[in-house]
Amino acid sequence: MGKFLHSNHVMGTENMEILKVVIADDEVRICQLIQALIDWDSMGMKVVGIAHNGEEACEMVRQTQPDILITDIRMPGCSGLELVKRVKELDSALEVIIISGYAHFEYAQQAISYGVGHYLLKPVNKGELTATLQKLQKKIGERKESELNHQELVNKAKRDDDHLRANLIDRLLDQPDMPVSQDTLTSIYHLKARLGVYQAFCVKVDYGRKIISGGRMDGTTGLAGAREISSTSSEILMEKVREVLERNLKKDSRELVLLIRDDYCYGILNYPESEKESIRRSMKSSLTQMEIQKNMFQHVSFSMAVGAAYKEAEHLADSMQEARKLIQERLVKGDGRVLDCLGKASEIQESELLKKYLREITHAVEISSIQNAAEAVEDLQDTVNKAKEIRGSEIFELVYAAADIFAASIRIPERTATVEEFRKQCDKCGKIEEIFSCLGDFQKKYIQEQAERYETDTIRPVRKAKEYIQNHFSDPLTLEEVSEIVGLSTAYFSALFKKTEGEGFAKYLINVRMEQAKLLLRESNLPVTEICRRVGYNDPKHFTHTFEKAAGVKPSTYRKLYG
Repeated sequence: MGKFLHSNHVMGTENMEILKVVIADDEVRICQLIQALIDWDSMGMKVVGIAHNGEEACEMVRQTQPDILITDIRMPGCSGLELVKRVKELDSALEVIIISGYAHFEYAQQAISYGVGHYLLKPVNKGELTATLQKLQKKIGERKESELNHQELVNKAKRDDDHLRANLIDRLLDQPDMPVSQDTLTSIYHLKARLGVYQAFCVKVDYGRKIISGGRMDGTTGLAGAREISSTSSEILMEKVREVLERNLKKDSRELVLLIRDDYCYGILNYPESEKESIRRSMKSSLTQMEIQKNMFQHVSFSMAVGAAYKEAEHLADSMQEARKLIQERLVKGDGRVLDCLGKASEIQESELLKKYLREITHAVEISSIQNAAEAVEDLQDTVNKAKEIRGSEIFELVYAAADIFAASIRIPERTATVEEFRKQCDKCGKIEEIFSCLGDFQKKYIQEQAERYETDTIRPVRKAKEYIQNHFSDPLTLEEVSEIVGLSTAYFSALFKKTEGEGFAKYLINVRMEQAKLLLRESNLPVTEICRRVGYNDPKHFTHTFEKAAGVKPSTYRKLYG
């Protein structure tokens, strides 16, 4: 009977595990003598029981699981010899010290044949008993250290094996065309797979997306966002998924290999074909048990997809690819299911649908309209919702294609990497409305950025031009000169200025000069001709005409009224 390893309590002997001792002798005084002879604490030992017959001693050994048994060779009921035989069957590692009189020496010889290596003659001598206990203490310590080292080696070998086996799934995912054979599974990946069937599967955990309202995704309603979950919580949840799968699928399979990657737990099974129905029941049971996690993790959902079962190891990669495609069916069939067959392909003309989307999204991008972009997504979603038959994989591919079209239309830098990141976000969606919401968010983000850039590009040059005019209105300014100052073409700057300010450059310049002229007329005694020069006019008649048109009265009259 194996023993538990106890925590290291040190009493008198540093860094030494306390050893448990049972004493058995039908003579009470002998038991008392043995207990009194030794300073058990300083020896790092503890007497956990004293028995006065063989039956009692055997039961005590079974209950207390001691490291050392000190027993008389002859006792009533169950003899010491029988006791040794029985306790060695319970725990072969138990160390036994037999106490024997000269008359019982032949019994001691038989006890030695049971693996007892230590015996003492009565009367028991303190020095002899102490020396024997010290030898056993050293022996037990070395054995436990050896067992610990061996267990560490076993654990390391298992970790290495687990890593190798998980690497098989990694390669099947990343290299779908990788050749696989029975020999490869055995020699390289250390699988003990035998005749039967091979099958791949995956479990997908979805965390959902927050839909703020059910209306349009136009920036004010229908806006979606990925639910946040900490990496620690995600790791805990995925480990629970692994535990459930191991507990349910291991019992009926010859081999079970699992790999957690992101929000997926991928698996490979090898099992007798006769266990096919049992395996399927275990898969359904696994999903049911995973659902319990919803009590702790709100909005989480689980789906399982199963590739076909093949008799040849060569088709394991096919089974894995089937499972990966089938898991996308959760969009249309819902979560909490074992998905093992594709739905019917849709009759939607994807190319025509995407052409229409291209026209709509191009217009939305041109005018930086989040509303128009949202309507383009809604048109796609409406078409999908109205389809009588459609596969989950078709929806994913449609949304991916739309995202790529949008990225090209709005000229996203590093387009390939950006769209790939978008695909990862879509992969977190478990419902149709969530994946289209994800597309809506993607569009909104970049259209908003474009609008902000446009606004910045618009405001900065106009602001710079206005500052220049305020500081140089007395100079003979021209549209061409100011355009050059702000770094824009004359035509573009003229249109931009008018769009931003609501009036043209020339009119704005006149208004600035006239306001300055009014100020000088009110607050100075400068002659009108000097004021004319100071606000950028060389011709007093032209200045007077322009001022009268702007203020309704001539400069001289304005001074009389307000000066």
